[in-house]
This record gives sequence, C-alpha cells and structure tokens, in this order.
Amino acid sequence: MKGSAYYTAPPLVQDPWPIKKALTSSDVDITHPFLTLSRQQVECHILSYMTPQQQEQLRAEAQVGFTAQDDDTGEVSVMKLKWRGSYYNLVGKWGKVVRGKGLQVGQEIKLRWSNGFLHYSVPQQQIVAVPSMRVAAPPILQENWPIRKALTSSDVDPNHPFLPLPRKSVEEHILVHWVPQEMERLRREEQVSIYARDYDTGDVHEMKLKWRGNYYHLIGKWGNIVRHKGLSAGQEIRLRWLNNFLFFSVPEECYIPAGSGRDDSWPIKKSLTLSDVDTNHPFLTLPGKAVEDHILFYWSHPAIEQMRSAYQVGITAQDDDTADIYVMKLKWRGSYYNLIGKWGKIIREKRLEVGKEIRVRWDNDRLMFSVPQ
Repeated sequence: MKGSAYYTAPPLVQDPWPIKKALTSSDVDITHPFLTLSRQQVECHILSYMTPQQQEQLRAEAQVGFTAQDDDTGEVSVMKLKWRGSYYNLVGKWGKVVRGKGLQVGQEIKLRWSNGFLHYSVPQQQIVAVPSMRVAAPPILQENWPIRKALTSSDVDPNHPFLPLPRKSVEEHILVHWVPQEMERLRREEQVSIYARDYDTGDVHEMKLKWRGNYYHLIGKWGNIVRHKGLSAGQEIRLRWLNNFLFFSVPEECYIPAGSGRDDSWPIKKSLTLSDVDTNHPFLTLPGKAVEDHILFYWSHPAIEQMRSAYQVGITAQDDDTADIYVMKLKWRGSYYNLIGKWGKIIREKRLEVGKEIRVRWDNDRLMFSVPQ
C-alpha cells in the first residue's frame, strides 16, 4: 500500500471526532475512489461499535456494508468498509463524496461511529497545511535533502525492517528542529513516534525514531515501505525534516535508469530485492509510474477499466531469455504493482538472487522480461 496521515489531538475532554486525517492525493483521486484509514483507528473507533453480525461479516468476507452520513449536509449513502491487510478502505460512494464536496489534498476529514451510522465531516474552512506531494507541487530542491544514504542489503531486508541513520546527520538535520521535550523523551525512552511522508507518492506512515548509540533507527513501517516501493541495495534514499514531518524520497530515476542517448528497448529495470526472490510469498514488485508509463499505456480501454474495478488483470508473460511463456496476473496495489501467478516458478527456474537486474517491457500484447546472466 498506499499509507496516510492519522492523528488525534490531545484533548482535555473526549473528542467527538476520534478519527481525523489530512486527505492525500490518492484519497481524492476519483479514478480510483476510496478513502484509506489506518487499522488501529478503525478497529478502536469503528469496528468496536459495530454489531456482532457486522463484525462477523467483515471477518468472513473482508468487507461490510453500512450507512454513512455526511454531517455537513445530512446526506445519507450506503458504503462499505473493506479490509486490505494493514489498513481499511472506505468504498462505495466515496467518488461521489469527493466530487460533491469538492475535496482537495490537505483538507481534514473527521469520522466517528454513532447510532449505527458512520458519520463524517469535512469543514470547509479548515485546510490542513500539508504540502502536496505530487510532482506538480513546488519541489524540495535537490540541495535541500541534507541526509542521503545508499541503501545496503540489510536496509532492504524485510525480515529485519529498520533503516539505520548516522547519529551526527540525525542530530544536525532532524533533532535540531525538535522541541526540548521531544529530545528529552528520545533520550529517556530511546524512541519517539513520528510521521514519515513519502515525497514521491504522498503516503504518510506512523513510525518511530529509535536511539542506538552512534546510530538512530527508523522503525515501524519501514518493512512496508521497502516492499511497496520495491527498494533494493544501491538505491539512494534522501531525507529531511520539514513541517513536523520526516520527508523521504527515492527518486524515480532509481527505478528507471535514464536513457543513455539511444532508445532503450527495456524501459523498466530493477535490481531484485529480498521480497522479489522470496518463494514463500512469490511476487515481483514494480513501481506504479513505471508500469503505467510503459505497460498500461499500451493496453486497451477495457483492460484498464478491469484493472480499476478488479485491481488485477490476467496477462501473458514471456521470458525473453528462454522464450518460455507463463499465464500470470498484474495486481494493482496503489503506488505499485505486483506480478503474481508463476513468479515463484520463475524464481526457481532462473535461480534469481538479490541484486540481479530484471528488465521488463510490453511488446505484442505480452509482458516480456529478461534477467541477463
């Protein structure tokens, strides 16, 4: 997935709106209409108030229908809450809500469960000061990323998910912006919760910064970020602290190497990661923009509509090295895509390893791939 900003202000009395979120670009995208909500918030403040029958339906079917009310207008609609593993999606009439209320990135939505209804509100006067994370927004200049690191094999190991950062860099470029109470808590408790924002996608993750002597470890959702972005050893991650967020970026060119002055017949190239070659959970992660620019671009309108509605499409894949053909699926996961089906078999047959480069293109209605020896 795609991750989002969740926070609850520390009130002196019980907050009537226990779930609050600054809307992201994916939340207001009417071509893929859903609102992403965190697992903890939903289970604490929505599911605990649902009827046993609704809870059982959610467990059995991974989704449950209910009535939602717009407290700003009084409008009522039938919607669904869909379980997506580590988060939930609000679907159904969400696209209509986005259009009807003219929702924008940065606006704050408030939610609560009351009297058998999901209530929500987006006060028009309240815009959360969150900069847009899309490329069209004013970018953070290249020289304004004071912390940079070439990812190592241990950094992208999803079995031991943490990103170590040098103590000096963290203290000079992150902790210097913190209030004394936060720094004292870090020293006393050895870790502090923070929000980390993916500058490339706009996703926000609840994470922790943990003090480990000469290093600070970024933990929490780092394993999810490694899998979702398909990170691999050798890629450069850039970080900075801004507006109470830890921003990070792995530039798109790290996924798709720049052209060398000629027309490259393999527009998508990637160094395989540990998760890519794990035969217990076999899938190949490909970055969303690369897939949309170099694969979906050539698809028919019905195929794209199927991807939007079913989140996956069956395709034919061919190994350009051996000419073997496989029936597989391309699955949409928000900011990235997974190639599934026969991937485990391909891993074993080609003896794929971490660090090997896979090349991908769309040609003659099939997905061509190659792993040069």
